[in-house]
Amino acid sequence: MDNSSKTITKLLLAFSLISSMLSFSQHSMYYRHLRYNHVSPYIELKGIHQIDSITANKTSHYVFRFDKSNRLTEIINNHYHTEKTHPLASLGVYKVVINYTDGKEIRTFFNPNNDRITNHRNVYKEVFLLDKNGLRKQLNFYDLKDKPMESNWEITEYRWEPSKKYIIERRYNLAGKLVDLSPYFEFGITGIVLDKTGCPKEHYNLNSKLEVEDNHFGIASYKDFYDEIGNHIKYSYHSKDKNFVMNEWGYSIGIKEYDTIGNHTKLRLLNTKKKVISTRKIYSNATVKLSRIATTNDSLEIQKRSLGYLIALQKLRPQLMDSVLNDRLNKITVGYDHDIKKQFAKKTTKDQMIDFAESWNASGSKFPFNPTNQIKILDIYNRIATVKLTSDNWVEYLQLIKLNDHWEIVNLLWQYKDVKMYGE
Repeated sequence: MDNSSKTITKLLLAFSLISSMLSFSQHSMYYRHLRYNHVSPYIELKGIHQIDSITANKTSHYVFRFDKSNRLTEIINNHYHTEKTHPLASLGVYKVVINYTDGKEIRTFFNPNNDRITNHRNVYKEVFLLDKNGLRKQLNFYDLKDKPMESNWEITEYRWEPSKKYIIERRYNLAGKLVDLSPYFEFGITGIVLDKTGCPKEHYNLNSKLEVEDNHFGIASYKDFYDEIGNHIKYSYHSKDKNFVMNEWGYSIGIKEYDTIGNHTKLRLLNTKKKVISTRKIYSNATVKLSRIATTNDSLEIQKRSLGYLIALQKLRPQLMDSVLNDRLNKITVGYDHDIKKQFAKKTTKDQMIDFAESWNASGSKFPFNPTNQIKILDIYNRIATVKLTSDNWVEYLQLIKLNDHWEIVNLLWQYKDVKMYGE
């Protein structure tokens, strides 16, 4: 082997070694969902329902990236449509970047253009202070200029203190005053109990002596239950005497059901006697129900409404015009501004169309004696439809919407049939 071949071989071996080191130093994992958390930002962000990269390319997911110490450094949010919006349970951003320095965990948030934005807590930066064991002891929120700011729950700082029974949590606003858990749930100082996997298990309302206490709704604690996969399957509300109690929304227990890939599909709400008081289905992008083929009645109604718009103009019937047009009608054609010598989109309102139906053809000379009105339904999907309407005067594209079993024209784009009207 000559010297040049030996050099190339060494370079290839070095490149292979560097590539191996890089792949080992940081890695990615893919998850369908985030573990649900409605307790505290003290709870670690965790992905559940792990999938591979090939599956991830075909469905909504989160990408978790880790450094060589297996610390979470980045989350990419590709979970579209069904991410539950909650300041504790969801991200609200495309990307979360996490840095670690000097006993701090720093999170910043970005959109797909890599611009800094706020997360679902409406803050630009979150800085966790860590104790010598790496456990969180404080969280502060900052704006784009790194000045302290309040979240949408009027919190600027969380403080955590371990005790024999709980992780004790206190929250403060910019004035340094204690703040409730959230604006809609009255828990002041709280005690958090985690299970062995880090899931929140019990959450207690504490007084200044750190004793369990009922709030004004008689609630002293709520409990959370997770299955072995990480799905949040049940939660319940209790008094300080550990009895079931109705919460301010009128139920005591919530039981959640999931499909095999972790999509929340059903919620049952129970009273203190464990009797179901309401059940509702939860819809997701994983179970899309497609529309059936349009009915003959829909097709006939769409034709009737579309032609009714022209007939109202031709036969001076303003009431008919009113009935076929939606109140939010958006009717557009090609206009021309002679001052700036430029075309523009010219709009006509529903009120103007009703006025036109009353007077525009009063002379009877705007249309032929026997008008030619031709209609072609281009497409119907459930509650929306597109129609092409051709008359002696115009070519028009109509979009209709079905509201309360009644089809109405909501969008209308038209131009003169005779293109010489545009100087062509």
